[in-house]
Amino acid sequence: MSAREKKRTVGRVSAPTVYDVAERSGVSIATVSRVYRTPDSVRAQTRERVLEAARELGYVPSGNARGLASRTTGVLGLCFPDYADPDAEADAEADSDADDAVMLYSDQIIRGMERAARRHGYALLIAASLEGGPESLVAKVAGRVDGFAVLAQTVPTEDLEVISRRLPVVMLAGPREIDHLDHIVVANVDGERELTRHLIEDHGLRRLAFIGGDTDSPDAEARFRGFQEACRNAGIPVPDAPTVRTAMMTQAEGAGAAERLLDGGGQRPEAVLFANDQMAVGALRALARRGVRVPEDMAVTGFDGIPLSRIVQPPLTTVRQPIRQLGEQAVELLVQRLNNAGREPVSLTLPVSPIRRRSCGCG
Repeated sequence: MSAREKKRTVGRVSAPTVYDVAERSGVSIATVSRVYRTPDSVRAQTRERVLEAARELGYVPSGNARGLASRTTGVLGLCFPDYADPDAEADAEADSDADDAVMLYSDQIIRGMERAARRHGYALLIAASLEGGPESLVAKVAGRVDGFAVLAQTVPTEDLEVISRRLPVVMLAGPREIDHLDHIVVANVDGERELTRHLIEDHGLRRLAFIGGDTDSPDAEARFRGFQEACRNAGIPVPDAPTVRTAMMTQAEGAGAAERLLDGGGQRPEAVLFANDQMAVGALRALARRGVRVPEDMAVTGFDGIPLSRIVQPPLTTVRQPIRQLGEQAVELLVQRLNNAGREPVSLTLPVSPIRRRSCGCG
């Protein structure tokens, strides 16, 4: 097929294609694709020849053209369950200026991935739905992307094993269940241990309650282990399980957990540590409704460092994890894998930072 036959037509104007550029510059279409996708992988002299041919022809690369040339899509994917938080959404609807403030964990990952994907010339496809189960998530993403990131416990391990034979996959959070996949996690245990130590040693609090999530939540379970370690190190009783477990780690569940603590009878805890910020925010509101002063009557802490933690009253003591960096690093590992399929798998642990604010008595 000649270059003229391979041209695509827009109205009455015949637009140049990747095939035209390859023919004029005397290289393969794969080389043209690499010039635009991974320019450092092409010799400078060849790269300039291709770019000069493109300029002469008026060629503008498109995602579809790159896909035809290199059998790729120019798209990266992200799979995670859409655990919506109606209370957070209501906050945003009530105050249009609050959108950034109510950005939650998944929103931050998306923003980080989008930023890095753009930098590398990729688009981002998001599959965030529980409808149809995890198999539906895989079906939506796997056939349309060059590689994808998957939040822990979203897709069955056996399905990821199959998919990873033909696509790069990065696991986000949770244990490293598949050794040959790239994996990124944050230092959940370290962060919760340091936060608990702060409450015990710096504020002298010893009656502590931990509010966790479902046992299937690897992050929540890791944070509870950090809490246990700090209690053990301080010589105070180490619970075998969280004081309260919630099915979903939302504001409503956090408010419900706080109500259960208040209505449970016996001595109230001096501090309540929540497995994430969303639950802690819900608890702060519930405690205020019940006339419980924070931190005078009870200290409250969270984990994640979402923007909302700064503006609630009182401002929330938490552990900030680099959520956007988690998304950015996922893209970097996917791009590295696409450019070098044979490299050794990488497992990264990103550091976290305790943030001391008024809800624990600081600030």
